Amino acid sequence: MKQLIVAPAPHAHSGDSVRRNMLLVILALIPAYAVSIVEFGWGALMMMAISVAACVCCEWLLSKYVLKQKPTITDCSAILTGMLLALNVPSNLDWWILIIGAVVAIGIGKISFGGLGQNPFNPALVGRVFLLISFPAQMTTWPKAQGFASAIMGQGLTDANSGATPLYYLKNMIKEHDGSAINQLPDLMDAFVGQLGGSLGEVSALALLLGGLFLICTRVITWHIPVSILGTVALFAAMTGWCGALPEGMSTAQYVGYSLCTGGLMLGAFFMATDYVTSPMSAWGKIIFGIGIGFIMMVIRTWGSYPEGMSFAILIMNACVPLLNHIRPRHFGEKKKA
Repeated sequence: MKQLIVAPAPHAHSGDSVRRNMLLVILALIPAYAVSIVEFGWGALMMMAISVAACVCCEWLLSKYVLKQKPTITDCSAILTGMLLALNVPSNLDWWILIIGAVVAIGIGKISFGGLGQNPFNPALVGRVFLLISFPAQMTTWPKAQGFASAIMGQGLTDANSGATPLYYLKNMIKEHDGSAINQLPDLMDAFVGQLGGSLGEVSALALLLGGLFLICTRVITWHIPVSILGTVALFAAMTGWCGALPEGMSTAQYVGYSLCTGGLMLGAFFMATDYVTSPMSAWGKIIFGIGIGFIMMVIRTWGSYPEGMSFAILIMNACVPLLNHIRPRHFGEKKKA
């Protein structure tokens, strides 16, 4: 029988807590939401308010009346789930569809497994994928960025003002090996700073990158998962160019840049894949986890039906976390197994 040896007191508390980490992640998302409001108008803020309210109410009700436990909404995890879910939908999505997504995220993705700390899959991504499969037309109607002036004037977004995302054009150009649509791609700097259509969390790679670096500097997350994801995506995109699969007129450097700056890559790499509960514990496990996410996402982007594959890639690798958690360093003095 193995014994658990615990060192004697006193024990020093690091001051870390679930609530503190959740609040820091929420703080890190503020730049992305600020850019989304500027580019898409107040619809972005409305999406966040509806999503957060629905997630908090759903968690309170299910915790109290289904799990028969004291509601845990004060730890801010439901608020963060609502904010992340809102960043994964278009700003012109019908409010009732977003509420359905929130109920699925909290009810199925979290509470059904026992609540905080027991869910194997990221709740916000569970809600997002459910909406994408159930309401594909509404979830893929992308409003074009309106810019600061339209945001100040309160100009609304309509389906008539929708447009395809850069990933849609990239996929078709590679599939058809036709570079005629290259002029419809935004400037790479615009894509990095934020001036293109898509979900709220696909607007500004810069804002999300700043938020992600803030989380690394405050030690809320480690570098292993984001760096391994971004590195895998960059290498996959570069190899695509080196193999001659890119259409005429597009360089390998351009394709690498668009692959990194468009879609939900930055949001997923820094804010979704790094979730404590659904990611591996060891450093090598995190690196393998990130490599798997980056590879699966690029396979879906290149040959799949959807232009984006970040959500599916993270959920697939979430299922591999129990296996990856077997990868751990040997304890001091532990002998190698025969």
